[in-house]
Amino acid sequence: MLADRGIRTVCLQLACPDGESAAQRVRRVSAELREIEADLVVLPELWATGYFHFDAYEAQAEALTGPTLTALREVARERRFHLVAGSLVERAPDGRLYNTTALVGPDGEILHLYRKIHLFGYGSAEARLLTPGTEVGAVPTAIGVIGLATCYDLRFPELFRLLVDAGAELVAVVSAWPAARLAHWRVLTRSRAIENQVNLVACNLAGGHAGQRLGGASVIVDPWGEVLAEGGQEPGLVRADLDRLCPAEVRTEFPVLTHRRLGLPSPLART
Repeated sequence: MLADRGIRTVCLQLACPDGESAAQRVRRVSAELREIEADLVVLPELWATGYFHFDAYEAQAEALTGPTLTALREVARERRFHLVAGSLVERAPDGRLYNTTALVGPDGEILHLYRKIHLFGYGSAEARLLTPGTEVGAVPTAIGVIGLATCYDLRFPELFRLLVDAGAELVAVVSAWPAARLAHWRVLTRSRAIENQVNLVACNLAGGHAGQRLGGASVIVDPWGEVLAEGGQEPGLVRADLDRLCPAEVRTEFPVLTHRRLGLPSPLART
């Protein structure tokens, strides 16, 4: 069934060990990517800097033309796969810093960018150091219409509804989700796939850095909420074949998205 409609999907679940520089990590990850055969590869959130290395954000921030994304674009072009490049601390032309995710095509071109909207402030300096994004969208590709989200976004279902309204059939989530709330991760990734009838690929950091433990458990979920593959808590590859046409077929068979009732008055307005 998947011979002409399958998406060979890989989450490259990474660790950010203390003592390894960002440049070393980029070289290591580039070498790992060159060994992967896939149609779509997804990396975790802020894997080059390490999400919890807040004191490194300013020094390691770079433009989209900087060394990290340039190296990843070269690999995507060599290997001819779509690559969700995790995220990086982007220094915008106006000097502001963003947590930015890029979707790179098999030709090495940037197809789509997403700046994280929901910055985390609970025991985290992210919301203080970075600027929230303001735009949500999805982009047509040869493997379907893809939308992007980042970590804490999973707790905000309205963002995923906006992605569906933009046409998303597959949502890639890059994350640095902590081990302490791994149960929430498992519920939320499946919920976002089921309620939006999308293929969902969520790649999380593993291991530990800056005294924090990351959850791993990167997951690939189909629109029915079936878990096709899930990682453990150590670095490694998580692989599954996604069905490119499954979202459209599920939406036809069980058209829940057409039953949405929007614009109803709030009960609070009548009190």
